Amino acid sequence: MPAPNKKQLIDFYSQMARIRMVEEKLMEVFSGGEIPGFLHVCIGQEATPVAVCSHLTESDYMATTHRGHGHALAKGIDLKRFMAELFGRRNGPCRGRSGSMHLADAGRGIIGANGIVGGGIPIAVGAAFAAKLKKSGQVTVCFFGEGATGEGTFHESLNLAALMCLPIVFVCENNRWAEFTPQAMHMPIRNVADRAAAYDIPGKTLANDFLAIHATAAEMVARARKGLGPSLLEVQSARWHGHYVGDAQKYRPPEDIEAAKAADCIADFEKKLFTKKLLEPKAVQRIRKTIQAEIAVAVEFARESPRPEPSELMEELWA
Repeated sequence: MPAPNKKQLIDFYSQMARIRMVEEKLMEVFSGGEIPGFLHVCIGQEATPVAVCSHLTESDYMATTHRGHGHALAKGIDLKRFMAELFGRRNGPCRGRSGSMHLADAGRGIIGANGIVGGGIPIAVGAAFAAKLKKSGQVTVCFFGEGATGEGTFHESLNLAALMCLPIVFVCENNRWAEFTPQAMHMPIRNVADRAAAYDIPGKTLANDFLAIHATAAEMVARARKGLGPSLLEVQSARWHGHYVGDAQKYRPPEDIEAAKAADCIADFEKKLFTKKLLEPKAVQRIRKTIQAEIAVAVEFARESPRPEPSELMEELWA
């Protein structure tokens, strides 16, 4: 595929900045008690959802995790309805029932976040099987963390996807922490992508670099769309904040957190655009101002949206 042009690169940068700013706002309102349940943010990992989802169509499927806000935003979910859902309001795409950890939007191909570690992987394989059966040309992308690769669902799903040559890309966002446990304590290998060889599918490990992820995702999505089967992409990033908002990370050395924040995928991408004279500081200020205004409107929309009535509880339930 041709390299992204200037307009596309600036748009990708804007999407990454938008995800981070949304997450920062969500941390603020959640800490103020406006959002029920738990909240898991993807700050520091914004490159992967934007790079991967840029190759998907609206009808392509995407499954995500409890840390899935960035994926949903990159796949095109409406920000106002997204915010309403997290606030537990009727105007959300799941009518306020999903909250953060089970967010879905069928109209955008977002088949669901999942509060169960590894729980979304077999669902994604099912979507890919349906696409192959219908010969629809749709591709499924399944996001998960490295902790999920220790679950049986991961291995069973990759095995079945490989056997059936399904149109799916498995994307592991390895942020080095499975809840409160470092990777070295629960995984005997360094690279998750090495596990692809067991299923005779392509696997690749990348650093948290937007352009590298974008180029590799293009190849893997195109391969799936051509009917050549699944791939496994691993992006090694570093989680900035705790497992959930409010987690003080007392189990984590302070220098590890500092190193994670120093490896900033957005700042690195911004620097590259500055160096190539594709972006300037004034444009960054305009982008941030536009995003801030959009987020403010979305938050007010959520606050003003009605809460669901108890009488609606059983409506549109199918199982």
